[in-house]
Amino acid sequence: MPIKSKIRTIPDHPKKGIMFRDITTLIKDPVGFRLVIDSFTQRYITAEVDFDVIVGIESRGFIIGGALSYTLGKGFVPVRKKGKLPAETVSHEYELEYGTDTIEIHKDALVKGAKVLLVDDLLATGGTALAAAALIEKLGGTVSEMAFIVNLPDVGGEKRLVEKGYKLFALTEFEGD
Repeated sequence: MPIKSKIRTIPDHPKKGIMFRDITTLIKDPVGFRLVIDSFTQRYITAEVDFDVIVGIESRGFIIGGALSYTLGKGFVPVRKKGKLPAETVSHEYELEYGTDTIEIHKDALVKGAKVLLVDDLLATGGTALAAAALIEKLGGTVSEMAFIVNLPDVGGEKRLVEKGYKLFALTEFEGD
């Protein structure tokens, strides 16, 4: 698949034994970036996924989510790292491999009952996606689907998300870490 062939793999980053899947080589390529956006656009124009707004996770989720918001005619809401949003926020702390992190969303970002397409670049452990879904649900929204460019099924995130009842879609996947 052309999308997969444009993703650079960096061995031993951020630590030994990890094969880092770098989408910057994909999105810097105009054909690759267009292929990503066109593929997602086709899916969400024709798929039976009902949603009102796109929520993108910092930072690569902004790139994909912003472009998709434009092509699909939907609004875009950012989920950011703690302290980056200017108005009143709702936050959620979640576990990382070494410690914790916190993400936030504006308190007024979603109307109660909003149906959300949650977008990020890559699904590994699923921790960030689950934290973003928790924020959406704290505001009274529901996640219609989660969309990723890359899924790393062997890392376990897909299983975690499905076990929690979330639907997900990925354009490509890589085996192993």
